[in-house]
This record gives sequence, C-alpha cells and structure tokens, in this order.
Amino acid sequence: MKALEKSIQECGSIKELEKLRIEVFGKKGYFTAQFAKLKELKDDEKIAFAAKVNEDKGRFTTLINSKKELLEAAERSEALKKDAVDVSLYSRLSDAGALHPVMSTMDKIIEYFMSLNFSVEDGPLIEDDFHNFEALNLPKFHPARDMQDTFYCKDGALLRTHTSPVQVRTMLSQQPPIRMICPGSVFRRDLDLTHTPMFHQIEGLVVDKKGMVSFANLKSILEEFLRYMFGNVDVRFRPSFFPFTEPSAEVDISCIFCGGSGCKVCKNTGWLEILGCGEVDPNVFKAVGYKDVSGYAFGLGIERFTMLLRGVGDLRSLFEGDLRLLEQFK
Repeated sequence: MKALEKSIQECGSIKELEKLRIEVFGKKGYFTAQFAKLKELKDDEKIAFAAKVNEDKGRFTTLINSKKELLEAAERSEALKKDAVDVSLYSRLSDAGALHPVMSTMDKIIEYFMSLNFSVEDGPLIEDDFHNFEALNLPKFHPARDMQDTFYCKDGALLRTHTSPVQVRTMLSQQPPIRMICPGSVFRRDLDLTHTPMFHQIEGLVVDKKGMVSFANLKSILEEFLRYMFGNVDVRFRPSFFPFTEPSAEVDISCIFCGGSGCKVCKNTGWLEILGCGEVDPNVFKAVGYKDVSGYAFGLGIERFTMLLRGVGDLRSLFEGDLRLLEQFK
C-alpha cells in the first residue's frame, strides 16, 4: 500500500497517473483482487475485511483525484507559458484586414455619386408613419404598403422600410436645388435566399426648378453608373409602378455571367433586374411644400449589387460572419 501511495505521488503526467489508476481500480487491478477474496472468508470476517478495503479504496480515490488536479493545473500553466504573446511587440497582422464586401460595394457607389457632386445624407432608423409612408404618397390603407412588410413598434413608430424618408427629411429642411444620395440600413419582415430582415439601400434624389431635370437626365446618369459598376453592359428601362414616382421604371442590365445569351442566374432571359427609378410624383412635392419643381429618384439594394459583383449565391451568407467566405474578399 505504501508503494502504491508513493507511485501516485511520483507520477509526472496525466498519462502515467491514468495507467496507475487502471492498475489500482481496473478489472484486473488491486482492489478487484481484494474484493475477490471475500468469497473465501466467513461472514463475520467479510464485514471487517470489506470495510477495510472500502476505506482504502476511498483513500486512494482521493489521492488520485488530488494528484490529477495538480497535474492538470501544471499542464495548463505550461501551455499558457508556451502560448504567451508579448502584446508590446510590433505585428503586421493588421495588414491582413479588409472591408466587408457589402461595405466595400457601398463605398464604391458613394464615391461615384460624390464625384458627380451628390451630397450624402443620413436619417434615423426608427421612423414615423408620415416620413416613411404618407409623405411618399402612401396614405393609410394604400395597398402598396403591404409590399413593405414593416416592423412596427407599440407606440406606432416603425423601423424604416427604405431610405426614402431621408429624402423627405432633406426636402423639408432644404430648398432646391437638391442633389443627394442616402445610404443606410433598412428593415423588412422577410428572410430567404435573396432577402434578409435587415439590408442596405442607397437612394438618390435630384430636385430643381421645373423643367431643369427630366427622365432623360435620370436615364443618362444611371446608364453611366451601371457601366461604371459592371463594365460594358447593355441597359434597359421597363415601365413599372412605385407610389412615389410617376412615371416609374425598373432598370435591367444584360447578364454579366452569360453576356445576355441566357443562363441559370438570369433565368434564361439574358437580363438582370438591378434597380428602380422614376420622376418624383407631384404628391411627394406637395407633402413637403415644394412648388414649381421637377425631379427624379432612384434606389438600389447594396446586397444585390454585392452578390452580382462577388458571385455570392445566398444573401444570408453575407451576414453569418463565416471567415471562409469573408477571407476571399481581402
């Protein structure tokens, strides 16, 4: 027994201790052999012998567990010393950082419109019904409100469903001419391969005296912008409907993956829907108190542009923080 105790105390590693534990408590170990002797003893001898063996077993269990704790603490201490980092040392690891692909795309778009003398405006994420809907020609019970899938708060406030409220706030605080974009986060109750509850938009607005801006100006700017972003693509405008613009149009580009010949991405149409635009509806100007003006507006989803430019198939993957994806965009 003394020899076993000494062996436990002299163990230098967890592996050695485990080997000794099996020798003491295993199926062929010391205590198994001791309990096997019980069948050879008389009843009165069994009680005393079993009590002594159980006492020894408890003592050895305590000894082994205590030694194990000491060895584990020593191993942890050794590992910490081995992995220690001198944080005062100069490191070049920061050079490996990169912008998130969504932010990189947003910056590229902002830089383009700033070069055309557009200002960059911002507004609150929590909006009221007037700025988010009514001032944009979406009165209460308007069917187009159902397209927004809005997050409402108990007090009637809401999470903005587009960045258009920033345009309203800008018009209420400034007089024409206005030439602005408003990038930022927006929120809608939607989640699938191409939609998330939070995403990013950039919307643009140009307002000047009546007759100074037209759909032709809008068409020219968007064609140049889309070729700046996607290269030498064809651009087409299709009639559409938006409550805050009239006339309105959807803008498509020739598929950047198949060159317009038709593929899985463009659903064999040869075209990719890319953004919406139109001349500002007179009711919007009326809501902000503008008279004798004309203007146009456009809006696009940053994630949509990012997916096309970066070849990302699932929008949700952009927000999962998976380094295997993000490291590709250094």
